[in-house]
Amino acid sequence: MNVSLPGDLRQWVDEQVKNGGYGTASEYLRDVLRRARERDARRKLDQTLVDAVRSGAEIVMDDSDWAAIRKAAKAAVAKRGRAKR
Repeated sequence: MNVSLPGDLRQWVDEQVKNGGYGTASEYLRDVLRRARERDARRKLDQTLVDAVRSGAEIVMDDSDWAAIRKAAKAAVAKRGRAKR
């Protein structure tokens, strides 16, 4: 895939590559796209949670539920940290 950018955007991308420690404009744009995909997934998850709350469904959570959620969150953070290396 080839992407054409007007001069001002090309210059801005080149500055981001230089200042952000990216090797190429392609590397920078891939990172931007990955982050956009992550934001989109997060927005969808947030909307699912909002919809669930609005539905009025009542689920009682106990300590083991919260412990499982904390464990999953810590695992996700650790996995993300390893992926950035």
